[in-house]
Amino acid sequence: MIDRRIGFYPGTFDPVTFGHLDVIDRAAALFDHVVVGVAINDAKGPLLGFEERRELLEQEVATLPHKDRISVTGFDTLLVDAVRQAGAGTVIRGLRSAGDFDFETQLSGALRRLAPEIETVFLLASESHRTTASRIVKEIARLGGDISPFVSPMTARLVRAKLTGEQT
Repeated sequence: MIDRRIGFYPGTFDPVTFGHLDVIDRAAALFDHVVVGVAINDAKGPLLGFEERRELLEQEVATLPHKDRISVTGFDTLLVDAVRQAGAGTVIRGLRSAGDFDFETQLSGALRRLAPEIETVFLLASESHRTTASRIVKEIARLGGDISPFVSPMTARLVRAKLTGEQT
């Protein structure tokens, strides 16, 4: 049984950024519940392992105003299967640019063909987060730059530790 008042926000979150957290909290204000789905996608070559990403997201969402409406889960299945398993009826996608829109409309169309009962909604990233992408954050960190404008101190510590081989 799916419920359109339950939203599913999927991603790799490698690492989770302020932009992700903004979309998650804004979605939680709109839906009765938001399930954040951390994708296991080794093909993307993530910097952070699945458990690190999942645990980090759990810690980060615990700081949000609507934390009582948010849960975190992992998935390594088709998105439609993960959405159904969560009981969600809506997929939430964040948009930063026209390029995101093009990709996301293709993804939404495929999702609609596989699961016409599941709706997709797009949330435009807040203006202050439109340039924030995990891949850019990782590149800045790899080159020794300051990633604090994009991620929380907790996430920055984990990313730095991962890049330098330090224990967290």
